[in-house]
Amino acid sequence: MKYRVVFFGTPDFSVPSLDIIFQHVDFEVIAVVSMPDRPAGRGQKLKTPPVAEYAKQKGLKLFQSENVNKDQFLNQFLKTNEIDFYVVIAFAQFLGNDILNIPKHGAFNIHTSLLPKYRGAAPIQYALLNGDHTTGVSIQKMVKKMDAGDLVYSHDVVISPEDNSGTLFKKLEQESAIGLKTFLDLFMDKKGTLTFKSQEEDNVSFAPTIQKEDGLINPFTEDSIKIQNKLRAYTPWPGLFIYLNDMRLKVHTIEAFPKVLNPGDVDTQLGSLLIGTTKGTIRLSGVQPEGKKAQKDTDFLNGIKSKKIVLQLNKDKYE
Repeated sequence: MKYRVVFFGTPDFSVPSLDIIFQHVDFEVIAVVSMPDRPAGRGQKLKTPPVAEYAKQKGLKLFQSENVNKDQFLNQFLKTNEIDFYVVIAFAQFLGNDILNIPKHGAFNIHTSLLPKYRGAAPIQYALLNGDHTTGVSIQKMVKKMDAGDLVYSHDVVISPEDNSGTLFKKLEQESAIGLKTFLDLFMDKKGTLTFKSQEEDNVSFAPTIQKEDGLINPFTEDSIKIQNKLRAYTPWPGLFIYLNDMRLKVHTIEAFPKVLNPGDVDTQLGSLLIGTTKGTIRLSGVQPEGKKAQKDTDFLNGIKSKKIVLQLNKDKYE
């Protein structure tokens, strides 16, 4: 007898985990739930989410729902079919109690941090923002409160000094699938009787959704290490940027620099673009003016007319 699973997920990140269940000899994916097709690209043509695309390729029953809690067809299916458990990863919707209470063994969410650290939408970015050397994968039994369920599995993942948000996403995409495979094997070994560990509420921290404006460099409130961590956390999105002489300048690379400057001071006397922060000076060694290609700071400085550069904090110019 195979255990019957409903999978909830949407982006590329979720696909390796879905594939793990699909390939496992002891489990059957009886349905996949994903978000609806969305307009994408310059032509704004409808694009199917990667999880939904995988389900179609494998001939799996697929629901694409804007609101799973109000979707009558989905709820009817869930209530009239025997379901052992759900697996949820990067789905982008909350599951209400009516849905959570349907499967025999519960709903299990794969989260990319060592819970209770970094509950919320952006655990990967916050690990980089805080300069962590380790993150991880946690699998929790879902409850109504966000990411607060009892833990059934976790493992550590090393963050390398070269990692940014993009590379760490890819690393945790695979580590999530590995963790799920271990969890499924454990589920089989114990015949569905699992050991749970409650989260330590005193150690809870949160990782709220990243906004586009979070990429602004503010050297009056941030030190050099914080700004370098932001570059790692916000690459490739939303990116890091600064306003100089009414120009929005995207920042691709940053280096620590030994010269002492006051916070917000700009110095170009050495042919480099230097900015003072609350602690330490940074060189914006790789930059990209609007409408132009990425370039070295020396090339940028050679190409502008004004030799006096003034830093601005102009939030009205966010795009």
